[in-house]
Amino acid sequence: MASSTPTSLQIFAGTSNQPLAEKIAQSLGVDLSKADFRRFSDNEIFVEIQESVRGKNVYLVQSTCAPVNDNLMELLVTVDTMKRASVSSITAVMPYYGYARQDRKVQPRTPITAKLVADLLTAAGVDRVVSLDLHSGQIQGFFNIPFDNLFARPVLLNYIRENLCQNGQGEELVIVSPDAGGVERARAYAKKVNAKVAMIDKRRTGPNVAKAMHVVGEVQGMKALILDDMVDTAGTLTEAAESLKKNGATEIYACCTHPVLSGPAIKRIKESCIKKLVCTDTIPLSQEAKDCGKIEVLTVAGLLAEAIRRIHFHDSVSSLFD
Repeated sequence: MASSTPTSLQIFAGTSNQPLAEKIAQSLGVDLSKADFRRFSDNEIFVEIQESVRGKNVYLVQSTCAPVNDNLMELLVTVDTMKRASVSSITAVMPYYGYARQDRKVQPRTPITAKLVADLLTAAGVDRVVSLDLHSGQIQGFFNIPFDNLFARPVLLNYIRENLCQNGQGEELVIVSPDAGGVERARAYAKKVNAKVAMIDKRRTGPNVAKAMHVVGEVQGMKALILDDMVDTAGTLTEAAESLKKNGATEIYACCTHPVLSGPAIKRIKESCIKKLVCTDTIPLSQEAKDCGKIEVLTVAGLLAEAIRRIHFHDSVSSLFD
């Protein structure tokens, strides 16, 4: 890749999502730079950068997905390694930002861990962060460094237009938010394909425990697409799907950016009335998830690669936010 800046671009990958990092590098026309990740016998993380990074602009791809603490610590150790090797700048490309759900105090004597992670990244020496579909946009304000919160919307909308709409128009499709907080996201998608919008009125009784109540909006005789930023244990998702079925939806699909899919998620999805769950590769699927015929994965490598290219050459990134 020809460079118009005094420093050259290098892409490194942590161990959390090597396949996505390889696709990003391929999209940019560069090879992944080499690093060695090892563990001491007590599981301490050791990182060795195996080529010169002095004066370089480094982009480190690492989703802080499960095992969350290991992947976060690996990211911090790698950043420290690079700073001590005299890099010019470090951009942490975090397709999935772990701990994002702990973004405010909802009860007394609880942490705001999303802010803690922001402080850790900044203290370690990260100069910029790129992520996708943050659980809440306010997390950007936890940083005093540039933060680019991109959206997987273009990738997911292409799939919706090609597979769930007639002639690219969704007159018979309703985009469903699984809770009140996601209505704005559902409305943005629906506007692009001329679809209707509905919402599930949900009551959460504890962490990872939710009870879907009733559907707000018309879904009778329509194809329904449940849209969320992530699917974790799939409790909310499957409850929402059941509510839609009871209210007369003809086919039920689901769509998310981050397939966390922990605990009983795969079992719940298999046993649900959901026809297909479409997600992206911000988090690599477990073997159980790969074997589930209901899950389809789209790549966001091209989107992230374009963001990296624009950041590197000091071009505008704003058009990628839509």
